[in-house]
Amino acid sequence: MRPYIFGILIFCMGLSGGQNQFDLSYHLPQNITYDSNIPTPSSVLGHQVGEWHVTHDKLVEYMKAISMASDRVSIEDRGNTFEGRPLLLLTITSAENHKNIDNIRLNHLKIIESKSNEISVEEMPLVVYQGFSIHGNEPSGSNASLLLAYYLAAAQGDAIEALLMDTVILLDPSLNPDGLQRFASWVNVNKSEHINPDPNDREYYEVWPKGRTNHYWFDLNRDWLPVQLPESRARINTYNEWMPNIVTDHHEMSANSTFFFQPGVQSRVHPLTPKANQDLTKEIANYHAKVLDEIGSLYFTEERFDDYYYGKGSTFPDINGAIGILFEQASSRGHAQETVNGLLTFPFTIRNQFKTALSTLMAGKDMRVKLLNYQKDFFNNVRIENTKSNFKAIVFGDEKDQAKTFHLAEVLKRHEIKFNKLKSDISINGKSFKRETSFIVPINQTKSKIVKAIFEKRTFFKDSLFYDISAWTYPMAFNLDYAELKSTNDIGVPVNSLVLQEGRVSSRSNYAYLMEWHEYYVPKALNKILDRGIRAKVGLKPFSLGNKSYDYGTILIPIQGQKLNDKDLFDFLVAVAKESSVNIQGVSTGLTKGIDLGSPQFKSLEDHKVAMVVGDGIRSYDAGEIWHLFDQRYQMNLSKLDMYRLKNVNLSKYSTLILPSGTPNLSSETIEKLMIWVKSGGTLIGYKDVVKWLVSKKFIELEFEKVAVPANNVTFEQKADFKGAQVIGGAIFEAELDRSHPINFGFKNKKLPMFRRTKIFIKPDSLSYNNPIKYANKPLLSGYVSEPNLNVLEGTVPFQVKKRGKGKVVVFTDNTNFRGFWYGTNKLLMNAIFFANLM
Repeated sequence: MRPYIFGILIFCMGLSGGQNQFDLSYHLPQNITYDSNIPTPSSVLGHQVGEWHVTHDKLVEYMKAISMASDRVSIEDRGNTFEGRPLLLLTITSAENHKNIDNIRLNHLKIIESKSNEISVEEMPLVVYQGFSIHGNEPSGSNASLLLAYYLAAAQGDAIEALLMDTVILLDPSLNPDGLQRFASWVNVNKSEHINPDPNDREYYEVWPKGRTNHYWFDLNRDWLPVQLPESRARINTYNEWMPNIVTDHHEMSANSTFFFQPGVQSRVHPLTPKANQDLTKEIANYHAKVLDEIGSLYFTEERFDDYYYGKGSTFPDINGAIGILFEQASSRGHAQETVNGLLTFPFTIRNQFKTALSTLMAGKDMRVKLLNYQKDFFNNVRIENTKSNFKAIVFGDEKDQAKTFHLAEVLKRHEIKFNKLKSDISINGKSFKRETSFIVPINQTKSKIVKAIFEKRTFFKDSLFYDISAWTYPMAFNLDYAELKSTNDIGVPVNSLVLQEGRVSSRSNYAYLMEWHEYYVPKALNKILDRGIRAKVGLKPFSLGNKSYDYGTILIPIQGQKLNDKDLFDFLVAVAKESSVNIQGVSTGLTKGIDLGSPQFKSLEDHKVAMVVGDGIRSYDAGEIWHLFDQRYQMNLSKLDMYRLKNVNLSKYSTLILPSGTPNLSSETIEKLMIWVKSGGTLIGYKDVVKWLVSKKFIELEFEKVAVPANNVTFEQKADFKGAQVIGGAIFEAELDRSHPINFGFKNKKLPMFRRTKIFIKPDSLSYNNPIKYANKPLLSGYVSEPNLNVLEGTVPFQVKKRGKGKVVVFTDNTNFRGFWYGTNKLLMNAIFFANLM
């Protein structure tokens, strides 16, 4: 008998005899009574919890029904996802607390602002934020939230009443509504009436891009610190409104695992996290162990997962005076799957999540005063550390790019970090900071730990292994000048409201308009101009006109020869400048210092039609970040071409084709078709792993450096750590720029911080002018890299462009659009699109 047939029998026996896994009794404590006026999940959903995967619309319906039926529950709609799904939050506490909920919240916030002797926490409720399934295809969490909401609303007795009096529970039933809906639809569509636990069944292999991510294929559990996405903004708003004491983050891992809860690997805790945080996490862990022991569930802790990157849901609270807890449940990935640990059913995964959600609340109740005092002590210590800091403020800005400066300030604003205008223009270490285009962040404030986490550089580490990236220094990510200040003398007025200034046209011209390429949204403006059929040119050399200097890459829009008359052209450019937050100069002469406006050094630009290959073999994160950049930031059309359809697509309608990271699975006929398209004048842009694929398929000739690290004196036990230490998991390196090359138009400095998490080391071309971006000697700016990798990286190049027939092949070794917050290198992709023919 095959294993999966045996699994079916066991599963069916489990449902027909003994305890039915679909019954509420399988999940809920049975030594108490439940209020019959509270609707059970099945009465609203039309099925038992675990019988089907709950879709987000049914989840919403149930949560609304609970809130209407119970005076313990209120519900809040905090906005919508990109696909228009509501971002719900349930506040669950005693009816008595609900009557005074605003005062409870405001009193709780006094903990972080008051000195230790000014406030007593003895009578305060604890605040617990419980979030579920931020990865949509890790659904046991959201399905468990149905049970948790029902239990907290319907359970009767002194114990639950005491819990609800002592606790305010913020229940976030679906941190990723779009992903949950996508995944639930897949597994429900592929569910058999007679459950088939064969791991090879289609039910357990969802199609690309899968349900893990949101609409634009972002990993929302990496966005707690960047706060670039609507789901994250709603979540961080709630966080700031309440400043919870415990935050739980319910996930899933591979089917052949068991169950994990924190603390994780102790050598990989970020140094800004206090030791007391981990001590309390361990104490809470005893409660999880107890409930899992009672039901016979295997688990592990202090292995594999870490608490380093503050952009994750279980680590972000650690920099905010709270205890973040990660739960990872082995995933059934459907309704029941045979694993190395036996048959893993969906209801079983839900039960583990529900039990540990309850154990969190039990720990919170018992440790209430201790956790509230920890939060108070955390912020008292912050105030003490602020007085001892060897720098007092951080200034950042870019006089050439107000939008990037604005968007970093926007991140600070979302975290309720206080910052100010500069009192006057200043210059520090050769960097100029203008009052109108810079901000200054004082260290002496409540959120200074987050300030340090956002701005710090770090190159020394206890451990060489990281679950996620090891560096994320924000001013480098945004490619902004910044500096630490020893005093607060330059702090000006506080910034209470933040507005991105509208662009403008300086004056109406009867000769030409000029638009510098420095501002972040200039590609958006140029795309609108070219789309309208307006002729534009780009300057290959700097020049000056009157008292204004124009840099490489300045866009020229002549008046003569346009489809629009001079008035209509002016009106159109006024609208473009306003919408794109760029400034356009009207000029009355073509005579300049440097290249004149009629010079052959101004090259004509063409409108571009851009496509991107997606589908199996392409990394969806990287593809989604490009899609988001085009659609949300630059409002440019980007055709997403499924890989399997590429052979049938007429490529001649596209000027540019992007291959995000991955290993394209293309037939020899499709590869030949792609080669013909490039040779006919197309621009092919490849990222990361695609670089080596393009070399192997003869699209581009490159040579690579290799790193050899002998495994001397490495035991079998140390093998995994030895290999892991050679991974570049995400660090920041300094590159030197040839600013005259079109790939670097718009960058005002000769050096550029670049994010890297690959080991693709391209040897520089023998002709120096073909290496416009080159890693510096001693390039490490922030993060971990092994010494052998660092030595090889020096002098290599992260970018190359080669001619292929009439077309171009452009390659980048790393992601220039990382996680949507790496604003500083976004323009490299835009330059490769608009200016490839000039390279």
